[in-house]
Amino acid sequence: MARVFNFCAGPAALPTEVLQQAQAELVDWRGKGLSIMEMSHRSDEFVAVAEEAEKDFRDLLSISDDYAVLFLQGGATGQFSAVPLNLLGNAASADYINTGIWSKKAIAEAKRYTSVNVAASTESENFMRVPTQAELRLTGDAAYVHYTPNETIGGLEFQWIPEVGDKPLVADMSSSILSRPLDVSRFGVIYAGAQKNIGPAGICIAIVRKDLLDRERPETPVSMSYKVAASNGSMYNTPPTYAWYLSGLVFKWLKAQGGLEAMGEVNKRKAAQLYAAIDGSDFYNNPIALDSRSLMNIPFTLADDRLNDRFLAEAEEAGLLNLQGHRSVGGMRASIYNAVPESAVKALTSFMAEFEKRHA
Repeated sequence: MARVFNFCAGPAALPTEVLQQAQAELVDWRGKGLSIMEMSHRSDEFVAVAEEAEKDFRDLLSISDDYAVLFLQGGATGQFSAVPLNLLGNAASADYINTGIWSKKAIAEAKRYTSVNVAASTESENFMRVPTQAELRLTGDAAYVHYTPNETIGGLEFQWIPEVGDKPLVADMSSSILSRPLDVSRFGVIYAGAQKNIGPAGICIAIVRKDLLDRERPETPVSMSYKVAASNGSMYNTPPTYAWYLSGLVFKWLKAQGGLEAMGEVNKRKAAQLYAAIDGSDFYNNPIALDSRSLMNIPFTLADDRLNDRFLAEAEEAGLLNLQGHRSVGGMRASIYNAVPESAVKALTSFMAEFEKRHA
């Protein structure tokens, strides 16, 4: 069966080589006579897989021993609650930057536990850009500052890291982690749902500076405690073992591609090609400010909305899947995560040019 090009925002494309290895090992993992899905998470074999995955992840991002790497459940949405529960300590407030739908969801959940100061928001501009550093209005008594570097749905992204003084900076990097090099030392906590650039849905990774592990509120559920997860190797309870294993295969695949420096260059080329096709046309449009455009999620509209269904149908016939924009914003969206090859973007831009010729 021929593989199509998958532009889904998540669960997203996985590297074909990873899927093929998982397929080969599915029934009989490394001669053990059973699948890794059937193994105890406390077996020597799986513990070795988990430890190797963590090591490769740390290598890719150059994560120091000052940070704990946690393999968790509940996705990034679970972290909307886990962050305030684990970081508030005795503080009565937290600062949040609002740049779109996922920021708003994080803010709404944090309000269940604390007073939230919205330090900056571009909602009045329909989230067409990220705020500047000068626009941030941070509070002195906030426990931390939270932001979403890349808004998956809106297709806008910070090209800079906010300066927040001595406050821990918390980032939801679900859509951007592992897409390019990152200075982890600038952050107190980084969390990311797996189903975009890490692996399959079902696991979430949190990178937590160890000096923050003693800040949790007394009412924090044990299943959401960073401290408990860190002290138990992310195995206080049964983790999503198969998703962890597959994520480890993705980390090895990334290393084989040359690491994040090389991956970042590929991603820049992919995004530049697609944005050039949009900007060079009167038929397609991307509404996001040039200095706020996402490298991973590229929304675009057609000049005539009545052609949307035809565009999607013909794209699918051409083997270009999952281009429909999020229901909240409409239009189209191409998510071009690490596993989406340059040939996919070339096929998409060629299709867009041909479609425009026939329907402009």
